[in-house]
Amino acid sequence: MSGETANNRVRIFDTTLRDGEQAPGCSMSLREKLRIAKALAELKVDVIEAGFPAASPGDFESVQAIAEADFGPIICGLARCNPEDIEKVHAAVRSAARHRIHVFVATSAIHREYKLRMAKEEIIKAASSAVRMARDLAEDVEFSPEDASRTELAFLAEVVSAAIEAGATTINIPDTVGYTVPAEFDLLFRYLNDHVPGIDGVTLSVHCHDDLGMAVANSLAAVHAGARQVECTINGIGERAGNCSLEEVVMAIRTRGEFFKLETGVDSTRLYPTSRLVSSITGMHVPRNKAIVGENAFAHEAGIHQHGMLQHSSTYEIMLPADVGIKRSNLVLGKHSGRHAFRERVRELGFVLDEFETNRAFQEFKKLADKKKDIFDGDIEALAMNIDNASAGPWIMASLAVQTQSDQPASATVVLLDESGSKHTSTASGDGPVAAAFQAIEQLTGIELLLKNFELHSSSMGEDAQGEVTVTVEHDGASYRGRGTSVDIVEAGSQACLEVTNRLLRRGQRANSGPDARIDQARI
Repeated sequence: MSGETANNRVRIFDTTLRDGEQAPGCSMSLREKLRIAKALAELKVDVIEAGFPAASPGDFESVQAIAEADFGPIICGLARCNPEDIEKVHAAVRSAARHRIHVFVATSAIHREYKLRMAKEEIIKAASSAVRMARDLAEDVEFSPEDASRTELAFLAEVVSAAIEAGATTINIPDTVGYTVPAEFDLLFRYLNDHVPGIDGVTLSVHCHDDLGMAVANSLAAVHAGARQVECTINGIGERAGNCSLEEVVMAIRTRGEFFKLETGVDSTRLYPTSRLVSSITGMHVPRNKAIVGENAFAHEAGIHQHGMLQHSSTYEIMLPADVGIKRSNLVLGKHSGRHAFRERVRELGFVLDEFETNRAFQEFKKLADKKKDIFDGDIEALAMNIDNASAGPWIMASLAVQTQSDQPASATVVLLDESGSKHTSTASGDGPVAAAFQAIEQLTGIELLLKNFELHSSSMGEDAQGEVTVTVEHDGASYRGRGTSVDIVEAGSQACLEVTNRLLRRGQRANSGPDARIDQARI
């Protein structure tokens, strides 16, 4: 068994900011990545894989910024087995008190023949050289044989042995294309434990994709067979069908403690707010029936289930909502609620806002309370998560009026405030109220956007529920994503449009302020 098998601790390696961001449409700005990194630290994950520094200057910058913030977990960067990649990772992560270099090379016959065009001996040499170089730069080095689950077992053992001999401290076994099944993966890990010299001295890790819907099951099979690190993402986001879901694997280990006899260091009460934060930032909405953090995860409608729940919650709930940070209360606030009650409710829902953010969120809450009769937890969550977008400037929406008629083009009148507080008004028409509002915003700001996607999600319940709108737009051939929340769908969409517009304008201002200005990496 591996080096950490003797104890009962499973490390949680979060790759939301690297593998998760590779999902189409999930690119994040630097500020958004820092927010998620901070949330992951509060969740108490062990390792944050912050990015792939060699992928782009923006990726290098974000990994470096997260390392400099040094929120507590080990900060890791990914590198191919070449000197340039490894040096960039080291330069990006070295400012963190605890940092890791993660190197990988593909090992399966398919990848060797069609992607790398390398022989087995060349693969082993590349792995050894890369690990040795990384180990000269950092004490903590992880090695991954990409597509391990489709690699011949004997050759996989050879590569892993060479990486350990070169100095790797963690060996990660990826199911890169979600191909394996739990029983087969169990046998793979047991084979490595039996055939790799020195494997007792390293941490065995697992990284699974969900192409066949078995990422969590395969990861747990690996844990049962001796793995003591699980690589996963919040909400299971990632390339193609996604990655192993962090919240699911953590709660499986916790809920089935009598079977696994293991534990993680994760603060499970932070799972739900972290899930909602990542969903809000990426625009990847959590399905209602998603395990652990979905809206239906603790909902009971069938009469026999409700009867059992009234007798004892354990009849139909194997974990408590509070265990994952979901509160049971609903209608707790209204237009007469004060700042203290609002602040306390935000805290109970798991969000940490500073005084300035709390004041801004409370102002938005008061505006919402004038429009909605009932304020639900989902409404409060939406305010807390979107506080970065409110009043970000340089343009602020003062008012929006739309007019529609079934046989006529829609019209919209938008009033925006500039940085000096002066009002600017524009009226435009379009095929619908959203198109008209977007056109009016474009006329005032001078930023032309082409709407490519408009997604609507309800943040609470009832006829006056808030709508969370995520828009994907194009500007100068590049794609951008924006978010807005309001009881009025057109207003929410307009806020999302204005958020992108403001981001583009702020980026232009920074670009013009000097060569050292940071670029807001929000492109998809």
